[in-house]
Amino acid sequence: MKRQAIIKIITIVGYAIFVLVSFLKGFSPGKQIGLNFFSFVAAMLKVLPFAFILIGLFEVWVKKETVEKHLGEGSSIMCYFWMILLASSTVGGLYVAFPIAYALYNKGAKLSVIFTYIGAAAIARIPMAIFEASFMGIKFTIIRLITSIPLVIIAAILLGDYLTKKNYKIKCDPQKTV
Repeated sequence: MKRQAIIKIITIVGYAIFVLVSFLKGFSPGKQIGLNFFSFVAAMLKVLPFAFILIGLFEVWVKKETVEKHLGEGSSIMCYFWMILLASSTVGGLYVAFPIAYALYNKGAKLSVIFTYIGAAAIARIPMAIFEASFMGIKFTIIRLITSIPLVIIAAILLGDYLTKKNYKIKCDPQKTV
């Protein structure tokens, strides 16, 4: 077994023992850590399976030519609008956004579009904006979105262009065929 695998196993077993002992001995911080972990796992299990099913359907149903036409190298400036719209409706945060971004990359989307999607998924999701507006106010949320979305697009274009000039490629699994 590799050293990294052994370290991962020791960490997981150590965590499980810590949580178990915390429950047996009544150690409140340890109990809360365990409860938070199980709450997080339950929330992810409600979202991730369905998201991965939709990503799989995207892989099968959407033609590579369609993605290349609308989000690839020859696409118009509208591709950034489409990515912000897609990212704002993404449920599950970056846990779902990264697999979607990878699927888009495999279908021929340019890097700047993918970076726009990831950035917008981190800052412009509708549920997050509603939650933020309820605490900070709608004016704050609108100002934040109006200033942050163009910055995400600009940064994505600059980073995408830089990496494209350097012939950057995302490492893909050689067993996978798209």
